[in-house]
Amino acid sequence: MIKVIIVDDHALFRAGLRLILSEQDQIEVVGEAASGEEALRLAKQLQPDICLMDLQMPGGMGGIEATRRLLRLVPNCRVIALTMLGDDPFPAQLHEAGAMGYLTKGCPAEELVKALRLVASGRPYVDSSVAQARMLAQWGGETGSPFKELSARELQVAVMILDGQRTQDISASLSLSPKTVSTYRARIYEKLGVHTDVDLARLAFRHGLINDGTQGA
Repeated sequence: MIKVIIVDDHALFRAGLRLILSEQDQIEVVGEAASGEEALRLAKQLQPDICLMDLQMPGGMGGIEATRRLLRLVPNCRVIALTMLGDDPFPAQLHEAGAMGYLTKGCPAEELVKALRLVASGRPYVDSSVAQARMLAQWGGETGSPFKELSARELQVAVMILDGQRTQDISASLSLSPKTVSTYRARIYEKLGVHTDVDLARLAFRHGLINDGTQGA
């Protein structure tokens, strides 16, 4: 069972998340908090596996500082940050604070559940609507990572390929033609010096972007 606490200053939003998660197997919402300070008390008491942490809580302790302190109190907890601003740059401070996930509040319910399960298993997750170049550079790529040669869009397509999505799926998700997606794939292969999706997955594993056995390599 994955134990979850929800931290957000809006009671209706917390109720919506609770309702979504209550319908899932092996997930239990064990508590809610309306502030960073309350989240720390709750986490220490309940020892959750996952904390869904709002970043834009007014007044008092912000989401980044709450994340940092919560993980000192409960090192085994994993934090997924929640934000309204999907086009904002991902704050480096949040990654440094120890968060493993980043979701916009407008993401589909199924993506929330997917993110929660992946983060609970130890894998980072970034909202699919967010440009992912900065996130993966923060989470996976060392200074010499070849993935840093990709543009933001190329890296976004590469992430979707690594997630097992077909050309048609990527085309629909990004509102691109299948031909354009194929062009991006070819550019990715050329820049990274790979020839197949399997080669791409192996390279991603070597540079820490995916876990061994979690992709189709």
